[in-house]
Parts: sequence; structure tokens; C-alpha cells
Amino acid sequence: MRLICLILMFMASVIFAEKNHDSHEHHGHAVHQNDVYVDGKKFKLDKERFDEFKKNLKDVQVAIINVQGMVCDFCARGIEKAFLKDTKVKKIDVDLENGKVVIAYSLNKKIEFKEIKEKILMNGQNATDYKLMKI
Repeated sequence: MRLICLILMFMASVIFAEKNHDSHEHHGHAVHQNDVYVDGKKFKLDKERFDEFKKNLKDVQVAIINVQGMVCDFCARGIEKAFLKDTKVKKIDVDLENGKVVIAYSLNKKIEFKEIKEKILMNGQNATDYKLMKI
């Protein structure tokens, strides 16, 4: 049964991705994107949302992750729940519309993309890329 659900979620994500490819209009409003540079590489984020996320954060590592397959609020909450089990996670924001997950970790956490990908895959989505920055 779980396999059928995962297959259906994957198929829905492919259809959703094709329908919204190169679109910056979602739910009737423009997405306010800003180029954020992490290690010299451009990374698209919703500037207002990222600024709000960074409020009151200091001495943390932030992982910015591109995720494919998030098609509903249930997907987003599942990702949040998976990462919040880690005591080194200080804050998480799942941006369903833009396919981004932003996670603030304590500085002493060794962040590995393989671990991030596995947690997201267990929830039925795919992590395609990530960048780290310190705040």
C-alpha cells in the first residue's frame, strides 16, 4: 500500500512539475524571488520568507535544499516532522510553492547531503541539490 502511495505521489509531482515548469505565478500571486549567493553560487529563494526565517538566528549552519515532489501540505509537514526529530535542528521552513527546504542546524552538527536526501526520500520526495551557509 505504501508503495502505491509513493508511486501516486511521484506521478503527481511529475505532472505538477511539468505544469508549473518555468512559472513564477502560483496561487494567483507573484513569487518574490531573490538571488542569494552561497559559496559564490546563485540560489533562488523567496527573499521575504528567507529574511523572516533568519530572524533571531545566530551561530547556526543553514542548509538550503531543492526538493522535487512536494505537491501538498501533507508533504511539507512530513518533511518538517522528519527533521525536527533531530535535536541539532534549530528551525525549519518548508516552502511548498518554490520547492525549497531551509534548515538551521547547530554549528556542531556534521551536515551530510546523503542524510538529508534519505530523510526527504523516506517522505516520498527527492532532494536534488543543497547549499550550506553560516549565520
